[in-house]
Amino acid sequence: MPSRLAKKPIPVPAKVEVTAGNGSLSVKGSKATLSRAVHSSIDIKVTPEGVVITPNNSSRLAHALTGTFAAHLIAMMHGVETPFKKVLILNGVGYKVELKGNDLVLAVGFSHLVSLPVPEGITVTVVKNTITIEGPDKQQVGQFAAEVRQVKKPEPYLGKGIKYDTEVIRRKQGKKAA
Repeated sequence: MPSRLAKKPIPVPAKVEVTAGNGSLSVKGSKATLSRAVHSSIDIKVTPEGVVITPNNSSRLAHALTGTFAAHLIAMMHGVETPFKKVLILNGVGYKVELKGNDLVLAVGFSHLVSLPVPEGITVTVVKNTITIEGPDKQQVGQFAAEVRQVKKPEPYLGKGIKYDTEVIRRKQGKKAA
């Protein structure tokens, strides 16, 4: 059963150029260019109607990958025009974040500072206790945001830690005085 995303040709926006061949898929837009290796089980063709993704065989993997690569292609076409953005908020007394060169330095209650190198192709901006991560590659932006959050996850009693701006922390009740 092929993917619903890949049943019809995927339309290409006006300012975006898609090329496929030699086991790779590349998308070029006004702001960025992205490329991705294509699995040998699927075939990608660029036609005037749009991009057609078809399985090379009838295996379960090939059918699964058609939908996966359709979603990747849609995200790539979106990302080369408008970058993906994740916002993280530091919450806690004395918690600080700063950008030193190409490193994000976090002071989050440990005895040491935590330094994370910013990946190539991603821009990070820091304003007070808010970290904004932007880039054309959806996977790369999400992965770096998850790595930053992993340094100090928000805890349920006081809500201290690094959280996404849209995330809601389920708070627990503390100990009761007798």
